[in-house]
Amino acid sequence: MFKTFANAWKIPELRKKILFTALVILIFRIGSAIPVPFTNILIEGGNLVGDGNTFMNYLVMMTGDAFSYGTLFALSITPYINSSIIMQLLTVAIPPLEKLAKEEDGRKKIASITRYVTVLLGLIQSTAYYFYIKSAGYLSTDADGAAYTGFFAVFQAIAIILCFTAGTALIMWLGEQINDKGIGNGISIILFAGIVSRIPTLLTSLFSLDPTIGYLGKGGPYLVLSPLVGVILILMIAFIVWMDNAERRIPVQYAKRVVGRKMYGGQSTHIPIKVNMSGVMPVIFAGSILSIPPTVQMFIPADKIQPGGFLEGFFGIFQATHWAYGIIYFVMIIAFAYFYSSIQYNPIEMSQNIAKNGGMIPGIRTGRPTSDYIARIISRITLLGALLLSVVAIFPILFSQITTLILSKGFNYTDGMNISLGGTSIIILVGVALETVKQLESQMMMRHYKGFLD
Repeated sequence: MFKTFANAWKIPELRKKILFTALVILIFRIGSAIPVPFTNILIEGGNLVGDGNTFMNYLVMMTGDAFSYGTLFALSITPYINSSIIMQLLTVAIPPLEKLAKEEDGRKKIASITRYVTVLLGLIQSTAYYFYIKSAGYLSTDADGAAYTGFFAVFQAIAIILCFTAGTALIMWLGEQINDKGIGNGISIILFAGIVSRIPTLLTSLFSLDPTIGYLGKGGPYLVLSPLVGVILILMIAFIVWMDNAERRIPVQYAKRVVGRKMYGGQSTHIPIKVNMSGVMPVIFAGSILSIPPTVQMFIPADKIQPGGFLEGFFGIFQATHWAYGIIYFVMIIAFAYFYSSIQYNPIEMSQNIAKNGGMIPGIRTGRPTSDYIARIISRITLLGALLLSVVAIFPILFSQITTLILSKGFNYTDGMNISLGGTSIIILVGVALETVKQLESQMMMRHYKGFLD
């Protein structure tokens, strides 16, 4: 990976793209540190999320800590991801949109609609976030320390909501600029930058000797569990890389044919079907869908949710510490993996393309038998890839629950190892890194530069 970046740096055009991408990432990180007007979270040294192992940690991960402090980019790319999910689902469900998706101008219209939906979702989530900040008591007050009322309170709310919405629109624009003028894969790179920015804080929390913030300082079992977490993370990274590179190759034999005075065909080749054909998107989409109920919860005052009542039980399901959350997360990852495979691979179209070029799969007749054979293979590979992806995403949640149970019973500790969202982070980090490297390799290949993989 580092050698690919080094070789890309030697090419002037790609060097400009890399520098432009780095500049956009810098702007993103600066925006993630600028507080929104009329809030005092950073001034009072507060943190909206804290150290709890809840859904809010997912938003913190997606935004690079910006969500914790109510900064300009507090919502980051989550509205855009949700918008993309909605549009892709509608494209499959509504025939006119499906027809538009197959045309160049139609794809541009869908992209434009996605932007408008992103702003709308950003406005809704910004409103929910405003009420969340208000309930936490982090709005600016008058000289006497009292909350503003009347016209100024309305102005304060509008200003905060519009700032968060504008931050969402700006991040969406920055991602598109990376696609146009940078190395591509813009939204994923912004997400990658946000997650990477949290690594120093997480390492400090995990290996600090300070008993008030770290695990090693608590002694006993943490001396064993902390290094164990590091080993598990390394093994997970290796597993994800292996899973991303694994593929099922469908053999294809092309018949010989004469065109003019030349003979073509007669060779054997294969169609590669990746095991993890959908990449990190099922994980991101599943997490985004699961963010909807907690977003709704932000609108509800805390005193309206009765302890032991229906609302508390319902919203509790969507906390990362709840056993049902892991099951729902597992099922949704598999569902989105199948959804993406249906978009990327069309067995009938693949069968027709093979037949048009005079090819056939050995032992399989052309036409419908070929398309059915390809469909069976894709279905099995999709299930295998989805199960592997789900295991990586769910394992840290189980590990966190197990350590909490062991430590609470054997050592009177109740917090366990707070890494329940580590699997999602690692999948996204490794997936985006591999996709970015492939993007650079393809751009270098287009410029006829050889030897970059030597």
